[in-house]
Amino acid sequence: MGEPLRIGVVGAGAISGAYLDTLERLRDTLRITAVADVNRVRAQQAAARAGQGVAALGSVAALVAREDVDAVLNLTVPAVHTEVALAAVAAGKHVYGEKPLATTRAEAAEILTAARAGGVRVGCAPDTVLGTGVQTARKAVDDGLVGTPVAATAFMACPGHERWHPDPEFYYRPGGGPLLDMGPYYLSALVHLLGPVVRVTGAASAPRTEREIGSGPRAGTRFPVEVDTHVTGVLHHAGGALTTLVMSFDVQAAHLPCIEVHGTAGSLSVPDPNGFGGTVLLHRAGAWEELPVSAGVREGGRGVGLADLAESLREGTEHRASAELAQHVLDVMLSLLDSAHQGVSLPVAQGCERPRPVPEI
Repeated sequence: MGEPLRIGVVGAGAISGAYLDTLERLRDTLRITAVADVNRVRAQQAAARAGQGVAALGSVAALVAREDVDAVLNLTVPAVHTEVALAAVAAGKHVYGEKPLATTRAEAAEILTAARAGGVRVGCAPDTVLGTGVQTARKAVDDGLVGTPVAATAFMACPGHERWHPDPEFYYRPGGGPLLDMGPYYLSALVHLLGPVVRVTGAASAPRTEREIGSGPRAGTRFPVEVDTHVTGVLHHAGGALTTLVMSFDVQAAHLPCIEVHGTAGSLSVPDPNGFGGTVLLHRAGAWEELPVSAGVREGGRGVGLADLAESLREGTEHRASAELAQHVLDVMLSLLDSAHQGVSLPVAQGCERPRPVPEI
């Protein structure tokens, strides 16, 4: 199998715990050697949790300069995703980051151009779509169980993350909002299921100008909303299927499916793409039936996309949670917002290849 890929983690915030749990299970493939965070205490806590001998650092520059770091796991807030990724690439490191890849098309293109010039790889969350939920559904589509896909729906509707997150402001600044925060899970799943998107039509709104933190030491603090918090639209897939999408931080409660795919021979209920598993249901001949797991990573957890990148490096294949897919998803989201603000249907300029399916692992 070879030596594990040595990982430097940048960002020890709330999401880092999930990654540390997964990387602990994947020590044969990935080994954390350093953690950096602007909050040195958080870096020290995460480094101690990651294992003996893991360095705790206070800057990205110190981390990317280390010889015992092969790849950077970028868990920073969206506003600095590009800065950290470019610093890592400039130091000759591979990069795998939290979503979105960047907050603008120009930044995403800059990351990919720099990585290609430097001969390093860039991967990007979400990797939840590599789990058994989306992959079993994808196999059902690929095996023709719903016939020719005609339409899909994708819904994420909640009151907003300020209810539970102690520092939620970044969700409501440029680079945040329900679309850029949660959209990557749904759109990445839809690309796996139905292929890339070629055109979008959107509408969006921001009903509230302020939000209030609902938990933690800053509970009751009010802050401004700078992005659209309810986004809806229609996605035109290259294969001809149409997806109706709703992403909202303005819905108090709902009984909506996460994703459904409807074809000429049946319908498919796909579990929450923010998770790795879940039940896949197929409707044919007048009844719903549960499909057995037939594809995907059974022991999923945030970080399996980075493990897939490491294995792809060894095998000389393309990794699945790729920057190219993330760049396409970003362009779809930004095009949807542009369409909403301009009141017109718009093409999606940045395409991608449909990622390789994941066999049952």
